[in-house]
Amino acid sequence: MTTPQTTRGWINGFIGVVLFSGSLPATRAAVLDLDPVFLTLARAAIAGVLALAVLLISGEKRPAPSQLLSLLVVAIGVVVGFPLLSALALQYITSAHSLVFLGLLPLATAAFGVLRGGERPHPLFWLFSVIGSLLVIAYAVWQGITASPKGNVLMLGAIFLCGLGYAEGAALSRKLGGWQVISWALVLSLPVMLPLAFVYLPPSVAGVRPAAWIGLAYVSLFSMFIGFIFWYRGLAQGGIASVGQLQLLQPFFGLALAATLLHEHISPGMLAVTVGVIACVYASKKYAE
Repeated sequence: MTTPQTTRGWINGFIGVVLFSGSLPATRAAVLDLDPVFLTLARAAIAGVLALAVLLISGEKRPAPSQLLSLLVVAIGVVVGFPLLSALALQYITSAHSLVFLGLLPLATAAFGVLRGGERPHPLFWLFSVIGSLLVIAYAVWQGITASPKGNVLMLGAIFLCGLGYAEGAALSRKLGGWQVISWALVLSLPVMLPLAFVYLPPSVAGVRPAAWIGLAYVSLFSMFIGFIFWYRGLAQGGIASVGQLQLLQPFFGLALAATLLHEHISPGMLAVTVGVIACVYASKKYAE
């Protein structure tokens, strides 16, 4: 049965997905001119400074010692792991190709939700989740997208760590709060990420185009901080496995942004698959309890 809490979870989760949808196109724009390692360090450092300021202004008390390990897992998954591996992958593959891999993210998040969050979705939930993921993958195959094996392996690693970070953060959000989890994970990473960002600072930024700086700004503010405020809150309110299915929409939001900003063609096939994915999201939500 859908409750107001569940509905709020889906709304917050949807906002988070929309904000995350620009992450890979923005990362692609950034790594064309900036080193992937510097990009990862800089986005975490910028978001970490912002998170520290928010925590100080709000007067939040420090997390319990028993919660530090979970925060470290979140940091490894979504502050370092996914940003670094996806940025490295985008040196070898296009953002459109990388977006296809996000179709596997709901499965990864749901699996870790079972392991770390104690959730037990209905078997039909897994059926619709798998169908939705296969639709995304089939669309990519049908389009004939090819890429380097190295880029593919890096993206698979990124998806694995991201699913772990999402599920761990969502489970911790039930006790610590959604925005507090990502804030403390960023602050926990800050003593390492900030100094290293200066170490890896490019010797010259004269050749860095505005699009790269805009990409860095987007992933620092929206992908690394603001998006997680909504996302972790949504996962905690509506269920990790259930709300996590909204990630199936992220590849198509990302491709729509690429079409709008880069004037890429949106084919009828993409629209048809989008409808199918939305149907899978709706069906999986029904059986997520």
